[in-house]
Amino acid sequence: MQPMADASPPKWHLAHTTWFFERFVLKPHVPGYTEFHSMYERLFNSYYNAVCEPFPRADRGHLSRPTVNDTLAYRAHVDGAMATLLEHVDESAALETIVLGIHHEQQHQELLLTDIKCILGFNPLAPAYHASAVRAASATQDAYGFCDIPGGAIEIGHAEGTGFAFDNEQPAHLVLLQPYRLGTRLVANGEFLEFVLDDGYRRPEFWLSDGWDRCKRGQLGPAPLYWRQQEGRWFEYRLDGNQPLVPHTPVVHVSFFEADAYARWKGARLPTEFEWENAATTLGARNHAGNFVESGVLHPTHAHGDARARRLMGDAWEWTPSAYHPYPGFRARAGALGEYNGKFMSNQMVLRGGSCATPQSHIRTTYRNFFYPQDRWQFSGIRLAQDL
Repeated sequence: MQPMADASPPKWHLAHTTWFFERFVLKPHVPGYTEFHSMYERLFNSYYNAVCEPFPRADRGHLSRPTVNDTLAYRAHVDGAMATLLEHVDESAALETIVLGIHHEQQHQELLLTDIKCILGFNPLAPAYHASAVRAASATQDAYGFCDIPGGAIEIGHAEGTGFAFDNEQPAHLVLLQPYRLGTRLVANGEFLEFVLDDGYRRPEFWLSDGWDRCKRGQLGPAPLYWRQQEGRWFEYRLDGNQPLVPHTPVVHVSFFEADAYARWKGARLPTEFEWENAATTLGARNHAGNFVESGVLHPTHAHGDARARRLMGDAWEWTPSAYHPYPGFRARAGALGEYNGKFMSNQMVLRGGSCATPQSHIRTTYRNFFYPQDRWQFSGIRLAQDL
């Protein structure tokens, strides 16, 4: 199943993550390696044009073959060859690519869940993926607050030699920040519902031009993705099925355009990616982490705010108004793997913090996620900021 071009079939994710190890580790580093199937090089290539012309992304749902069993056999074949290689590998280039491949597979663990949610959530029957542990929040909600963050010359990015990071997180560099205020928590469903009921999707004064054009064409609104109104009540499709909208859980599946419009409606703005990273470093984001995929909840959960920003990590990716551009001094690696991040540094926006579908070991305060401003099938949410 592939309900839209952005959401790949689950079978494709299983095959593509295996393809990565076969193409970039086994073929270059194992003499005489026998590939599982000659056509898989193209079928499961995502976007590496230096390898070959990829099979069209929007047509992945048309691949009735290989079957799921064939795909699992492909994974077993590659896993066996990888296990043999790992027994004696000492080539630094191979080890570096293996580590990259593991982090790449963690990215697809998250995409697998968000794409399954898209497949099931677009079905009028609203079938559940699993029984969630989400519980209704308390009847009261603390007021949305802000904490003051000092500015200054701040080091941004991942310092070399301090563990794994993707190339787009480097090199570390100085950024000058003015003092600012950051929201103590994510914006909740009930708060975003006020925007909906105030005709927020029909008031152009809050919208960037491209976002307003999408609203007029019916491509955004009249509410976040997966919200449904039935007999005067609001419901939200979650991975545990269609459920009554819980006012106090964070709003998710909003595009950058919606996040930005809401912030303007509230007389605030979105934090830049540099403000977000500075706050995460200053406040110790690891000590304020929300739920990740390991919790098994697979949906954002409610957190009371306090005088400091809470849950900067987990629950929902947080939109920023920062364009996805290279850091000063960025250089893509040589070869096909140089296409991993660098060639997408155009027309996309940065998100920070991870979500309820992100593996916890995968995320860092310097991690830069990126999507097009209209995208909203990921667990993307809103944290507000203000000038100080």
